[in-house]
Amino acid sequence: MSDDQKMFVPSHPLPAARTGVLTAFEPGTRTLEAGFRIAPQFRALPVDVVFEKDVAVQLRDGVTIYVDIFRPAGSEQVPVIVAWSPYGKGQGTSLSVMGVFGLVGLDNGIVSGLEKFEAPDPAYWCARGYAICNPDIRGVVDSDGDSVLWDRQEGRDCYDLIEWLAGQQWCSGKVGMSGTSYLAVSQWFTAAEQPPHLAAINPWEGVSDVYRDLVMRGGMPDIGFAQQLQEGSFFGKNRKEDILSEVEHYPLMTDLWEHKIPDFGKITVPAYIVASYSNTLHTAGTFRAWRRIASEEKWLRIHNSQEWPDYYDEANAEDLRRFFDHYLKDQDNGWERTPRVRYSVLDLEGGDQVGVAADMFPPADIASTKYYLDGRSRILTTTAPAAAAEAAYHVYSNPNAVSFLTRFVQETVLVGYPKAHLWVEARGADDMDLFALVQTLDAYGTPLQAFTVPNHSAMAHDLTDHGATILRYKGSDGRLRVSARHLDEALSTDDVPAHSFDRVQKLSAGEIVAIDIDLFPIGLSFHPGEQLRFIISSRNLLGTLMPGINEYLGANSGTHVIHTGGEHASYLQLPVQTPTK
Repeated sequence: MSDDQKMFVPSHPLPAARTGVLTAFEPGTRTLEAGFRIAPQFRALPVDVVFEKDVAVQLRDGVTIYVDIFRPAGSEQVPVIVAWSPYGKGQGTSLSVMGVFGLVGLDNGIVSGLEKFEAPDPAYWCARGYAICNPDIRGVVDSDGDSVLWDRQEGRDCYDLIEWLAGQQWCSGKVGMSGTSYLAVSQWFTAAEQPPHLAAINPWEGVSDVYRDLVMRGGMPDIGFAQQLQEGSFFGKNRKEDILSEVEHYPLMTDLWEHKIPDFGKITVPAYIVASYSNTLHTAGTFRAWRRIASEEKWLRIHNSQEWPDYYDEANAEDLRRFFDHYLKDQDNGWERTPRVRYSVLDLEGGDQVGVAADMFPPADIASTKYYLDGRSRILTTTAPAAAAEAAYHVYSNPNAVSFLTRFVQETVLVGYPKAHLWVEARGADDMDLFALVQTLDAYGTPLQAFTVPNHSAMAHDLTDHGATILRYKGSDGRLRVSARHLDEALSTDDVPAHSFDRVQKLSAGEIVAIDIDLFPIGLSFHPGEQLRFIISSRNLLGTLMPGINEYLGANSGTHVIHTGGEHASYLQLPVQTPTK
Protein backbone atom coordinates (compact mmCIF):
# COMPACT_ATOMS: atom_id res chain seq x y z
CA MET A 1 0.00 0.00 0.00
CA SER A 2 2.84 2.43 0.82
CA ASP A 3 4.37 1.86 -2.63
CA ASP A 4 0.99 2.61 -4.23
CA GLN A 5 1.05 6.04 -2.57
CA LYS A 6 4.58 6.90 -3.67
CA MET A 7 4.95 9.65 -6.26
CA PHE A 8 7.93 10.41 -8.46
CA VAL A 9 9.33 13.23 -10.59
CA PRO A 10 12.15 13.11 -13.15
CA SER A 11 15.63 13.43 -11.74
CA HIS A 12 18.43 15.42 -13.35
CA PRO A 13 22.21 15.01 -13.70
CA LEU A 14 24.45 16.24 -10.92
CA PRO A 15 24.91 20.01 -11.36
CA ALA A 16 28.37 21.51 -11.62
CA ALA A 17 28.43 22.84 -8.03
CA ARG A 18 27.77 19.30 -6.74
CA THR A 19 30.47 17.57 -8.79
CA GLY A 20 33.89 16.78 -7.41
CA VAL A 21 37.25 15.57 -8.66
CA LEU A 22 36.09 11.94 -8.41
CA THR A 23 32.56 12.31 -9.80
CA ALA A 24 33.27 11.02 -13.33
CA PHE A 25 32.36 7.36 -13.98
CA GLU A 26 35.76 5.64 -14.20
CA PRO A 27 35.69 2.01 -12.99
CA GLY A 28 39.03 0.64 -11.90
CA THR A 29 41.45 0.07 -9.02
CA ARG A 30 44.54 2.07 -8.14
CA THR A 31 46.70 2.76 -5.13
CA LEU A 32 46.81 6.26 -3.67
CA GLU A 33 50.22 6.54 -2.06
CA ALA A 34 50.91 8.10 1.32
CA GLY A 35 51.11 11.85 0.82
CA PHE A 36 48.46 11.83 -1.94
CA ARG A 37 46.35 14.98 -1.84
CA ILE A 38 43.18 15.21 -3.95
CA ALA A 39 43.43 19.03 -4.06
CA PRO A 40 45.65 21.61 -2.31
CA GLN A 41 43.09 22.65 0.33
CA PHE A 42 42.61 19.10 1.68
CA ARG A 43 44.67 16.93 3.99
CA ALA A 44 47.11 14.36 2.60
CA LEU A 45 46.72 10.63 3.03
CA PRO A 46 48.96 9.36 5.85
CA VAL A 47 49.14 5.81 4.44
CA ASP A 48 48.85 3.98 1.13
CA VAL A 49 45.18 3.42 0.27
CA VAL A 50 43.68 1.09 -2.33
CA PHE A 51 40.92 2.93 -4.19
CA GLU A 52 38.33 0.79 -5.98
CA LYS A 53 36.16 3.13 -8.04
CA ASP A 54 32.65 2.61 -9.44
CA VAL A 55 32.34 -1.03 -8.38
CA ALA A 56 29.00 -2.53 -9.49
CA VAL A 57 26.79 -4.11 -6.80
CA GLN A 58 23.51 -5.79 -7.73
CA LEU A 59 20.59 -5.51 -5.32
CA ARG A 60 17.97 -8.21 -4.74
CA ASP A 61 15.56 -6.75 -7.32
CA GLY A 62 18.21 -6.63 -10.05
CA VAL A 63 19.02 -2.92 -9.71
CA THR A 64 22.73 -2.12 -9.99
CA ILE A 65 24.33 0.55 -7.82
CA TYR A 66 27.93 1.75 -7.89
CA VAL A 67 30.21 2.16 -4.91
CA ASP A 68 33.67 3.54 -4.19
CA ILE A 69 35.82 1.64 -1.71
CA PHE A 70 38.87 2.97 0.11
CA ARG A 71 40.85 0.35 2.03
CA PRO A 72 44.30 0.00 3.57
CA ALA A 73 46.93 -1.39 1.22
CA GLY A 74 48.12 -4.90 2.09
CA SER A 75 46.69 -8.37 2.46
CA GLU A 76 45.19 -8.10 5.95
CA GLN A 77 41.41 -8.43 6.07
CA VAL A 78 39.71 -5.35 7.54
CA PRO A 79 36.24 -4.27 8.65
CA VAL A 80 34.37 -1.73 6.54
CA ILE A 81 32.25 1.31 7.43
CA VAL A 82 29.35 2.22 5.10
CA ALA A 83 28.26 5.82 4.44
CA TRP A 84 24.74 5.56 2.95
CA SER A 85 23.21 8.73 1.51
CA PRO A 86 21.96 10.30 -1.76
CA TYR A 87 24.86 12.75 -1.85
CA GLY A 88 27.21 11.88 -4.69
CA LYS A 89 30.08 9.66 -3.57
CA GLY A 90 32.55 11.95 -5.33
CA GLN A 91 31.09 15.12 -3.87
CA GLY A 92 33.63 15.66 -1.06
CA THR A 93 35.65 18.13 -3.16
CA SER A 94 32.61 19.93 -4.61
CA LEU A 95 31.94 23.64 -4.22
CA SER A 96 28.74 22.81 -2.33
CA VAL A 97 30.47 20.76 0.37
CA MET A 98 33.34 23.22 0.72
CA GLY A 99 30.69 25.93 1.04
CA VAL A 100 29.04 24.11 3.94
CA PHE A 101 32.38 23.90 5.74
CA GLY A 102 32.82 27.63 5.20
CA LEU A 103 29.30 28.32 6.48
CA VAL A 104 29.95 26.66 9.84
CA GLY A 105 33.56 27.83 10.12
CA LEU A 106 35.47 24.60 9.46
CA ASP A 107 38.75 24.43 7.55
CA ASN A 108 38.58 22.05 4.58
CA GLY A 109 42.06 20.90 5.58
CA ILE A 110 40.64 18.79 8.41
CA VAL A 111 39.42 16.24 5.82
CA SER A 112 40.91 14.59 2.74
CA GLY A 113 38.08 15.37 0.30
CA LEU A 114 37.73 11.63 -0.31
CA GLU A 115 34.84 11.44 2.15
CA LYS A 116 31.20 11.77 1.22
CA PHE A 117 29.37 14.78 2.67
CA GLU A 118 28.72 14.15 6.40
CA ALA A 119 30.62 10.85 6.26
CA PRO A 120 33.72 9.23 7.74
CA ASP A 121 37.01 10.32 6.17
CA PRO A 122 39.07 7.54 4.54
CA ALA A 123 42.27 9.40 5.46
CA TYR A 124 41.55 8.86 9.15
CA TRP A 125 39.93 5.42 9.05
CA CYS A 126 42.18 3.65 6.52
CA ALA A 127 45.20 4.66 8.61
CA ARG A 128 43.59 2.83 11.51
CA GLY A 129 42.77 -0.40 9.75
CA TYR A 130 39.29 0.22 8.35
CA ALA A 131 37.84 0.36 4.86
CA ILE A 132 35.26 2.97 3.85
CA CYS A 133 32.46 2.26 1.37
CA ASN A 134 30.81 5.25 -0.31
CA PRO A 135 27.79 4.16 -2.38
CA ASP A 136 25.78 6.07 -4.93
CA ILE A 137 22.47 4.66 -3.77
CA ARG A 138 19.52 3.57 -5.90
CA GLY A 139 18.70 6.21 -8.51
CA VAL A 140 21.63 8.51 -7.67
CA VAL A 141 24.27 9.69 -10.19
CA ASP A 142 25.15 6.56 -12.24
CA SER A 143 23.22 3.99 -10.19
CA ASP A 144 20.09 2.40 -11.64
CA GLY A 145 16.53 2.62 -10.39
CA ASP A 146 14.38 5.34 -8.86
CA SER A 147 15.54 6.95 -5.63
CA VAL A 148 13.41 7.14 -2.49
CA LEU A 149 13.69 9.45 0.50
CA TRP A 150 14.23 7.98 3.99
CA ASP A 151 12.30 4.79 3.47
CA ARG A 152 12.39 1.13 4.41
CA GLN A 153 13.41 0.43 0.82
CA GLU A 154 16.76 2.02 1.68
CA GLY A 155 17.14 -0.40 4.57
CA ARG A 156 16.67 -3.36 2.24
CA ASP A 157 19.10 -1.92 -0.30
CA CYS A 158 21.78 -1.28 2.30
CA TYR A 159 21.25 -4.79 3.70
CA ASP A 160 22.22 -6.14 0.27
CA LEU A 161 25.30 -3.92 0.09
CA ILE A 162 26.45 -4.94 3.59
CA GLU A 163 26.17 -8.62 2.79
CA TRP A 164 28.03 -8.11 -0.50
CA LEU A 165 30.83 -6.23 1.29
CA ALA A 166 31.13 -8.91 3.97
CA GLY A 167 31.85 -11.47 1.25
CA GLN A 168 34.71 -9.57 -0.35
CA GLN A 169 38.13 -11.15 -0.03
CA TRP A 170 39.64 -8.10 1.68
CA CYS A 171 36.83 -7.81 4.28
CA SER A 172 36.95 -9.38 7.72
CA GLY A 173 33.19 -9.95 7.60
CA LYS A 174 32.45 -7.14 10.07
CA VAL A 175 30.54 -4.11 8.75
CA GLY A 176 29.64 -0.87 10.55
CA MET A 177 27.82 2.32 9.59
CA SER A 178 28.55 5.93 10.52
CA GLY A 179 27.70 9.48 9.53
CA THR A 180 25.52 12.46 10.35
CA SER A 181 22.08 13.60 9.22
CA TYR A 182 20.90 11.54 6.22
CA LEU A 183 23.65 9.03 6.94
CA ALA A 184 22.32 8.65 10.49
CA VAL A 185 18.72 8.16 9.36
CA SER A 186 19.69 5.42 6.91
CA GLN A 187 21.25 3.52 9.80
CA TRP A 188 17.90 3.22 11.62
CA PHE A 189 16.30 1.71 8.51
CA THR A 190 19.21 -0.60 7.75
CA ALA A 191 19.64 -1.90 11.29
CA ALA A 192 15.91 -2.69 11.44
CA GLU A 193 16.41 -5.08 8.51
CA GLN A 194 19.00 -6.96 10.61
CA PRO A 195 21.69 -7.76 8.03
CA PRO A 196 23.75 -10.62 9.56
CA HIS A 197 27.12 -8.93 9.06
CA LEU A 198 26.17 -5.49 10.43
CA ALA A 199 28.14 -5.42 13.68
CA ALA A 200 27.59 -1.85 14.95
CA ILE A 201 26.04 1.48 14.01
CA ASN A 202 26.86 5.10 14.80
CA PRO A 203 23.91 7.41 14.00
CA TRP A 204 25.16 10.98 14.56
CA GLU A 205 22.01 13.10 14.70
CA GLY A 206 19.20 12.08 12.40
CA VAL A 207 15.42 12.20 12.12
CA SER A 208 13.60 8.96 12.84
CA ASP A 209 10.10 9.75 11.58
CA VAL A 210 9.76 11.57 8.25
CA TYR A 211 6.20 12.72 8.97
CA ARG A 212 6.79 14.06 12.47
CA ASP A 213 10.32 15.39 11.96
CA LEU A 214 10.56 16.53 8.35
CA VAL A 215 7.28 17.39 6.62
CA MET A 216 4.52 17.75 9.25
CA ARG A 217 6.12 18.65 12.55
CA GLY A 218 3.31 19.36 14.99
CA GLY A 219 0.78 18.65 12.24
CA MET A 220 1.89 21.69 10.22
CA PRO A 221 2.99 21.36 6.57
CA ASP A 222 6.42 22.89 7.08
CA ILE A 223 8.14 21.65 3.91
CA GLY A 224 11.00 24.15 3.53
CA PHE A 225 13.80 21.71 4.21
CA ALA A 226 12.00 18.82 2.50
CA GLN A 227 11.91 20.97 -0.63
CA GLN A 228 15.63 21.71 -0.34
CA LEU A 229 16.37 18.03 0.20
CA GLN A 230 14.24 16.84 -2.72
CA GLU A 231 15.29 19.50 -5.21
CA GLY A 232 18.92 19.80 -4.10
CA SER A 233 19.74 16.08 -3.85
CA PHE A 234 18.91 12.73 -5.47
CA PHE A 235 20.46 13.74 -8.79
CA GLY A 236 20.48 10.87 -11.26
CA LYS A 237 19.36 9.36 -14.56
CA ASN A 238 15.83 8.22 -13.73
CA ARG A 239 13.22 9.37 -11.20
CA LYS A 240 13.24 10.53 -7.60
CA GLU A 241 10.53 10.41 -4.98
CA ASP A 242 8.28 13.47 -4.90
CA ILE A 243 7.73 13.86 -1.18
CA LEU A 244 6.33 17.37 -1.68
CA SER A 245 3.40 16.00 -3.68
CA GLU A 246 3.00 13.12 -1.26
CA VAL A 247 2.52 15.39 1.74
CA GLU A 248 0.02 17.47 -0.23
CA HIS A 249 -2.01 14.38 -1.18
CA TYR A 250 -1.59 12.54 2.14
CA PRO A 251 -1.55 15.14 4.95
CA LEU A 252 -2.56 12.56 7.59
CA MET A 253 -0.64 9.51 8.77
CA THR A 254 -0.94 6.67 6.23
CA ASP A 255 0.99 3.54 5.28
CA LEU A 256 3.25 5.76 3.18
CA TRP A 257 4.44 7.64 6.26
CA GLU A 258 4.42 4.54 8.49
CA HIS A 259 6.99 2.99 6.13
CA LYS A 260 9.14 6.06 6.60
CA ILE A 261 9.46 5.17 10.28
CA PRO A 262 12.01 2.42 11.02
CA ASP A 263 10.86 -0.62 12.96
CA PHE A 264 12.64 0.37 16.18
CA GLY A 265 11.85 -2.93 17.89
CA LYS A 266 14.00 -4.77 15.35
CA ILE A 267 17.08 -2.61 15.91
CA THR A 268 19.17 -4.82 18.17
CA VAL A 269 22.71 -4.12 16.93
CA PRO A 270 25.16 -2.26 19.23
CA ALA A 271 24.67 1.48 18.73
CA TYR A 272 26.67 4.57 19.65
CA ILE A 273 24.20 7.42 19.18
CA VAL A 274 25.20 11.09 19.16
CA ALA A 275 22.68 13.87 19.73
CA SER A 276 22.36 17.54 20.63
CA TYR A 277 19.68 19.77 22.09
CA SER A 278 20.07 22.39 19.38
CA ASN A 279 19.54 20.67 16.03
CA THR A 280 16.01 21.73 15.16
CA LEU A 281 15.87 19.17 12.34
CA HIS A 282 17.34 16.13 14.07
CA THR A 283 17.05 16.52 17.84
CA ALA A 284 13.57 15.06 18.34
CA GLY A 285 14.24 12.14 16.02
CA THR A 286 17.59 11.21 17.53
CA PHE A 287 16.21 11.11 21.07
CA ARG A 288 13.11 9.22 19.90
CA ALA A 289 15.26 6.52 18.33
CA TRP A 290 17.47 6.36 21.43
CA ARG A 291 14.38 5.71 23.55
CA ARG A 292 12.75 3.18 21.25
CA ILE A 293 15.46 0.97 19.71
CA ALA A 294 15.70 -2.48 21.24
CA SER A 295 19.51 -2.64 21.39
CA GLU A 296 20.73 -3.76 24.80
CA GLU A 297 24.17 -2.36 24.02
CA LYS A 298 23.48 1.29 23.25
CA TRP A 299 25.28 4.49 24.22
CA LEU A 300 24.20 8.12 23.98
CA ARG A 301 26.46 11.16 23.89
CA ILE A 302 24.83 14.59 23.88
CA HIS A 303 27.23 17.29 22.74
CA ASN A 304 27.03 21.08 22.98
CA SER A 305 27.75 22.17 19.41
CA GLN A 306 26.60 21.32 15.87
CA GLU A 307 26.84 17.96 14.13
CA TRP A 308 29.59 18.74 11.58
CA PRO A 309 32.16 20.33 13.94
CA ASP A 310 31.38 17.59 16.46
CA TYR A 311 31.70 14.75 13.94
CA TYR A 312 35.08 15.82 12.56
CA ASP A 313 36.58 16.71 15.94
CA GLU A 314 39.62 14.47 16.37
CA ALA A 315 38.89 13.58 19.98
CA ASN A 316 35.37 12.50 19.03
CA ALA A 317 36.71 10.44 16.12
CA GLU A 318 39.05 8.68 18.56
CA ASP A 319 36.12 8.03 20.89
CA LEU A 320 34.15 6.52 18.01
CA ARG A 321 37.16 4.42 17.04
CA ARG A 322 37.17 2.82 20.49
CA PHE A 323 33.55 1.79 19.90
CA PHE A 324 34.26 0.37 16.46
CA ASP A 325 37.52 -1.29 17.61
CA HIS A 326 35.48 -3.10 20.23
CA TYR A 327 32.68 -4.31 17.96
CA LEU A 328 34.31 -4.48 14.51
CA LYS A 329 37.75 -5.70 15.60
CA ASP A 330 36.79 -7.56 18.80
CA GLN A 331 39.30 -5.57 20.83
CA ASP A 332 39.02 -5.84 24.60
CA ASN A 333 39.57 -2.11 25.11
CA GLY A 334 37.16 -1.40 27.95
CA TRP A 335 34.54 0.30 25.77
CA GLU A 336 31.79 -1.55 27.63
CA ARG A 337 32.68 0.47 30.74
CA THR A 338 31.90 3.74 28.92
CA PRO A 339 28.93 5.44 30.65
CA ARG A 340 25.75 4.58 28.80
CA VAL A 341 24.88 8.29 28.70
CA ARG A 342 27.19 11.28 28.54
CA TYR A 343 25.20 14.49 28.44
CA SER A 344 25.95 18.18 28.28
CA VAL A 345 24.52 21.06 30.28
CA LEU A 346 24.46 24.35 28.39
CA ASP A 347 25.37 27.52 30.24
CA LEU A 348 24.33 30.33 27.92
CA GLU A 349 26.54 32.77 29.82
CA GLY A 350 29.56 30.52 29.10
CA GLY A 351 31.05 27.41 30.66
CA ASP A 352 29.04 24.45 29.34
CA GLN A 353 29.45 21.12 31.09
CA VAL A 354 30.13 18.24 28.70
CA GLY A 355 30.52 14.52 29.15
CA VAL A 356 28.41 14.34 32.33
CA ALA A 357 28.02 10.62 33.03
CA ALA A 358 24.67 8.96 33.70
CA ASP A 359 23.04 5.55 33.41
CA MET A 360 19.98 6.87 31.58
CA PHE A 361 18.43 9.93 30.00
CA PRO A 362 16.96 11.81 31.69
CA PRO A 363 19.30 11.07 34.60
CA ALA A 364 17.86 9.37 37.67
CA ASP A 365 18.01 12.55 39.77
CA ILE A 366 15.49 14.41 37.61
CA ALA A 367 12.01 15.32 38.85
CA SER A 368 9.35 16.36 36.33
CA THR A 369 8.01 19.55 37.89
CA LYS A 370 4.89 21.46 36.87
CA TYR A 371 5.19 25.24 36.54
CA TYR A 372 1.66 26.61 36.24
CA LEU A 373 0.82 29.55 34.01
CA ASP A 374 -0.89 32.51 35.67
CA GLY A 375 -2.64 34.62 33.05
CA ARG A 376 -3.14 37.49 35.48
CA SER A 377 0.43 37.96 36.79
CA ARG A 378 2.15 36.31 33.80
CA ILE A 379 4.38 34.28 36.08
CA LEU A 380 5.13 30.58 36.31
CA THR A 381 4.51 29.08 39.73
CA THR A 382 4.74 25.56 41.17
CA THR A 383 1.31 26.05 42.77
CA ALA A 384 -1.73 26.04 40.51
CA PRO A 385 -3.56 29.40 40.63
CA ALA A 386 -6.99 29.07 42.22
CA ALA A 387 -8.51 31.83 40.11
CA ALA A 388 -9.15 31.42 36.40
CA ALA A 389 -7.55 33.95 34.06
CA GLU A 390 -7.02 34.36 30.34
CA ALA A 391 -3.96 35.39 28.37
CA ALA A 392 -4.89 36.25 24.78
CA TYR A 393 -3.61 37.85 21.59
CA HIS A 394 -4.97 38.56 18.13
CA VAL A 395 -2.91 36.72 15.55
CA TYR A 396 -2.39 39.85 13.41
CA SER A 397 -1.53 42.14 16.31
CA ASN A 398 1.83 43.10 17.73
CA PRO A 399 2.55 41.27 19.94
CA ASN A 400 0.95 38.09 18.65
CA ALA A 401 2.27 36.15 21.61
CA VAL A 402 2.00 35.80 25.37
CA SER A 403 4.75 34.82 27.75
CA PHE A 404 5.28 33.79 31.36
CA LEU A 405 8.32 34.18 33.62
CA THR A 406 9.96 32.53 36.57
CA ARG A 407 13.15 33.66 38.29
CA PHE A 408 15.48 31.11 39.87
CA VAL A 409 16.85 32.06 43.27
CA GLN A 410 19.36 29.21 43.40
CA GLU A 411 21.48 27.32 40.90
CA THR A 412 19.03 25.24 38.85
CA VAL A 413 19.71 22.62 36.19
CA LEU A 414 17.14 21.26 33.75
CA VAL A 415 17.97 17.97 32.00
CA GLY A 416 15.40 15.93 30.11
CA TYR A 417 12.10 16.37 28.32
CA PRO A 418 9.98 19.48 28.85
CA LYS A 419 6.38 19.63 27.68
CA ALA A 420 3.48 22.08 27.74
CA HIS A 421 -0.04 21.15 28.81
CA LEU A 422 -2.30 24.00 27.77
CA TRP A 423 -6.01 24.80 27.79
CA VAL A 424 -6.69 26.79 24.64
CA GLU A 425 -9.54 28.41 22.75
CA ALA A 426 -9.81 29.98 19.29
CA ARG A 427 -12.16 32.95 18.90
CA GLY A 428 -13.13 33.73 15.35
CA ALA A 429 -11.43 30.57 14.02
CA ASP A 430 -11.77 26.79 14.12
CA ASP A 431 -8.08 25.93 14.43
CA MET A 432 -4.79 27.22 15.81
CA ASP A 433 -1.13 26.79 14.85
CA LEU A 434 0.73 27.29 18.13
CA PHE A 435 4.47 27.75 18.57
CA ALA A 436 6.15 27.51 21.98
CA LEU A 437 9.64 28.35 23.22
CA VAL A 438 11.51 27.96 26.51
CA GLN A 439 13.95 30.87 26.62
CA THR A 440 16.73 31.80 29.04
CA LEU A 441 17.01 35.41 30.27
CA ASP A 442 19.86 36.83 32.27
CA ALA A 443 19.27 38.57 35.59
CA TYR A 444 18.44 41.79 33.75
CA GLY A 445 15.91 40.22 31.38
CA THR A 446 18.12 39.97 28.29
CA PRO A 447 17.58 36.82 26.17
CA LEU A 448 20.61 34.50 26.09
CA GLN A 449 21.66 32.55 23.00
CA ALA A 450 24.73 30.68 21.79
CA PHE A 451 26.23 29.84 18.43
CA THR A 452 26.66 26.11 17.89
CA VAL A 453 29.36 26.52 15.21
CA PRO A 454 32.79 28.22 15.08
CA ASN A 455 31.57 30.84 12.59
CA HIS A 456 30.49 33.93 14.58
CA SER A 457 30.84 36.38 11.70
CA ALA A 458 28.52 39.25 10.83
CA MET A 459 26.97 37.06 8.12
CA ALA A 460 26.36 34.30 10.68
CA HIS A 461 24.50 36.84 12.82
CA ASP A 462 22.45 37.93 9.82
CA LEU A 463 21.52 34.35 8.97
CA THR A 464 20.55 33.42 12.51
CA ASP A 465 18.75 36.51 13.80
CA HIS A 466 15.58 34.76 12.61
CA GLY A 467 16.23 31.36 11.06
CA ALA A 468 19.13 28.98 10.36
CA THR A 469 18.37 27.56 13.79
CA ILE A 470 20.85 24.69 13.49
CA LEU A 471 23.63 27.29 13.77
CA ARG A 472 22.45 29.18 16.87
CA TYR A 473 20.69 27.89 19.97
CA LYS A 474 17.87 30.02 21.38
CA GLY A 475 16.04 27.53 23.56
CA SER A 476 13.78 24.48 23.53
CA ASP A 477 10.87 24.86 21.13
CA GLY A 478 7.74 22.95 20.15
CA ARG A 479 4.66 23.41 18.01
CA LEU A 480 1.21 21.96 17.45
CA ARG A 481 -1.76 22.47 15.15
CA VAL A 482 -4.61 22.18 17.64
CA SER A 483 -6.81 20.12 15.31
CA ALA A 484 -4.00 17.49 15.41
CA ARG A 485 -4.08 17.29 19.22
CA HIS A 486 -5.18 13.64 19.48
CA LEU A 487 -2.58 11.65 21.39
CA ASP A 488 -1.23 8.26 20.43
CA GLU A 489 -1.67 6.50 23.75
CA ALA A 490 0.73 3.71 22.82
CA LEU A 491 3.60 6.10 22.06
CA SER A 492 2.95 8.86 24.61
CA THR A 493 4.56 9.02 28.03
CA ASP A 494 4.07 11.46 30.87
CA ASP A 495 7.19 13.33 29.75
CA VAL A 496 6.93 13.01 25.96
CA PRO A 497 3.49 13.32 24.34
CA ALA A 498 3.17 11.79 20.86
CA HIS A 499 0.31 12.66 18.54
CA SER A 500 -1.37 10.18 16.21
CA PHE A 501 -1.83 12.64 13.29
CA ASP A 502 -4.53 10.36 11.91
CA ARG A 503 -7.52 12.68 12.35
CA VAL A 504 -8.59 16.32 12.24
CA GLN A 505 -10.48 17.71 15.25
CA LYS A 506 -11.60 21.24 14.48
CA LEU A 507 -12.69 23.59 17.23
CA SER A 508 -16.23 24.85 17.67
CA ALA A 509 -17.13 28.32 18.92
CA GLY A 510 -16.43 28.68 22.62
CA GLU A 511 -14.79 25.27 22.91
CA ILE A 512 -11.86 25.05 25.34
CA VAL A 513 -9.60 22.04 24.78
CA ALA A 514 -6.54 20.59 26.47
CA ILE A 515 -3.44 20.06 24.32
CA ASP A 516 0.02 18.68 24.95
CA ILE A 517 3.05 20.06 23.11
CA ASP A 518 6.31 18.16 23.17
CA LEU A 519 9.32 20.44 23.45
CA PHE A 520 12.86 19.54 22.43
CA PRO A 521 14.98 17.80 25.07
CA ILE A 522 16.90 20.22 27.21
CA GLY A 523 20.11 20.50 29.19
CA LEU A 524 20.30 24.01 30.65
CA SER A 525 21.75 25.61 33.74
CA PHE A 526 20.29 28.72 35.35
CA HIS A 527 22.36 30.83 37.72
CA PRO A 528 20.72 32.61 40.66
CA GLY A 529 18.78 35.60 39.33
CA GLU A 530 18.42 34.23 35.81
CA GLN A 531 14.94 33.75 34.44
CA LEU A 532 13.07 31.26 32.29
CA ARG A 533 10.57 32.75 29.86
CA PHE A 534 7.92 30.54 28.29
CA ILE A 535 6.47 31.99 25.09
CA ILE A 536 3.31 30.91 23.22
CA SER A 537 2.66 32.48 19.83
CA SER A 538 0.85 32.23 16.51
CA ARG A 539 4.10 32.97 14.68
CA ASN A 540 7.10 30.79 13.95
CA LEU A 541 9.30 32.00 16.81
CA LEU A 542 12.61 30.64 15.54
CA GLY A 543 12.22 30.75 11.76
CA THR A 544 13.79 28.28 9.36
CA LEU A 545 15.93 25.25 10.11
CA MET A 546 18.53 26.08 7.48
CA PRO A 547 19.69 29.18 5.61
CA GLY A 548 17.98 29.85 2.30
CA ILE A 549 14.80 27.80 2.73
CA ASN A 550 11.20 28.95 2.83
CA GLU A 551 9.80 29.77 6.25
CA TYR A 552 6.54 28.21 7.39
CA LEU A 553 4.00 30.80 8.51
CA GLY A 554 1.26 29.64 10.85
CA ALA A 555 -2.20 29.21 9.32
CA ASN A 556 -3.98 31.41 11.81
CA SER A 557 -6.84 33.87 12.17
CA GLY A 558 -8.87 35.40 14.97
CA THR A 559 -7.81 35.46 18.61
CA HIS A 560 -5.87 32.83 20.54
CA VAL A 561 -6.77 32.40 24.20
CA ILE A 562 -4.63 30.53 26.73
CA HIS A 563 -6.73 29.62 29.78
CA THR A 564 -4.97 29.40 33.13
CA GLY A 565 -5.87 28.58 36.72
CA GLY A 566 -9.03 27.15 38.19
CA GLU A 567 -10.49 24.33 36.10
CA HIS A 568 -8.06 25.09 33.26
CA ALA A 569 -4.69 24.94 35.00
CA SER A 570 -2.26 25.14 32.09
CA TYR A 571 1.33 24.28 32.94
CA LEU A 572 4.85 23.90 31.63
CA GLN A 573 6.46 20.68 32.85
CA LEU A 574 10.21 20.96 33.37
CA PRO A 575 12.83 18.28 34.16
CA VAL A 576 14.48 19.72 37.28
CA GLN A 577 17.65 18.15 38.62
CA THR A 578 17.75 17.58 42.36
CA PRO A 579 20.49 19.83 43.80
CA THR A 580 23.48 18.00 45.22
CA LYS A 581 24.10 18.55 48.91
